[in-house]
Amino acid sequence: MSRTQLQFLLAVMIMGFLTGPRVLTALEKIVPENGLTNSGQASGIVALGTMPTSSLAGATSADAYERLHLDARSVYVWDSQTGKKLYGKNEYEVLPLASVTKMMMALVAVELLPPNTEVSIAPIDLMEEGDTGLLVGEKWALTDLLKFTLVASSNDGASAIASVAGAALLGDASSTDPFTNKRLFIKRMNEKAEVIGLINTKFSNESGLDIDSVTAGAYGSARDMARLFEYISRKHPELFTATTYSKIDVRSDSNVTHHVANTNAGVEEVTGLIGSKTGYTDLAGGNLVVVVDIGINHKVTIAVLGSSRDGRFTDVNQLIDATVEKITGGYGMGTLTIGVASTTQSQRLQ
Repeated sequence: MSRTQLQFLLAVMIMGFLTGPRVLTALEKIVPENGLTNSGQASGIVALGTMPTSSLAGATSADAYERLHLDARSVYVWDSQTGKKLYGKNEYEVLPLASVTKMMMALVAVELLPPNTEVSIAPIDLMEEGDTGLLVGEKWALTDLLKFTLVASSNDGASAIASVAGAALLGDASSTDPFTNKRLFIKRMNEKAEVIGLINTKFSNESGLDIDSVTAGAYGSARDMARLFEYISRKHPELFTATTYSKIDVRSDSNVTHHVANTNAGVEEVTGLIGSKTGYTDLAGGNLVVVVDIGINHKVTIAVLGSSRDGRFTDVNQLIDATVEKITGGYGMGTLTIGVASTTQSQRLQ
């Protein structure tokens, strides 16, 4: 191994340790397989110890977001480590949330019920739009049904959870009327939104389904959804675990195994993904919120609302790339400084 190759290898290892797998991936993309150009220098890498930190940032990091072409109507990128907004586009605009709503449903449910609470699927639950394979009378542990519901984005599962959790709010005076129970649960969802500080959010149902052709089941802003997802990542990160897999197998207490495909099929290809939730209805268009660790516990939340069915994924891909560029573009380590000529994130949401 030549001295140049050794220097590059050591630099990449240090950068990877300090800033995490996303930067490592970005660096790997810019070097050909043999690691060297004909001149013997690492392709896309400036000489170590010769380039000042200030020249790394320049227009590259400053304009990282401005160069994007996004379909989304509203966008918000929040850096949890620094507590700062990295980028916003109409971030306070109130838009339909679609199934992103289910993350609030899950949050309220786990705060109301023990994880082993039994949830039964009632006939009324299966009247919701969409068939995700649940069966009338099927019994579930809350924890398992939440995994199923979030990964499959199951409206039926959300209905069953809301009904059981709503009944718990009444204690000994619990109602057997699922409509009453769900109204109580949705009221608690809105109360939780106020506690968290979701100033532009309002829930009318537990799933986010459109109520009719002009009224959505939930409304909120990209800023609010980023705030919600950051809250969950701090207080109840276990809710996100299943959402990082493209497919899961989950068994109900009725001994029925369900093979569940994630509505965000490419999640396993995203380096550092902590959590993800999709949403799509006629009124909402395409929504997607993700929490990504771009370094060592350097969490960033990206919320995209009002995009298209496919555009939401492309939008988030672009925003992840721009965020890595923004945060690492001006990074320096004394004399051991790596300049990236160009980076393209190799791990993609599909």
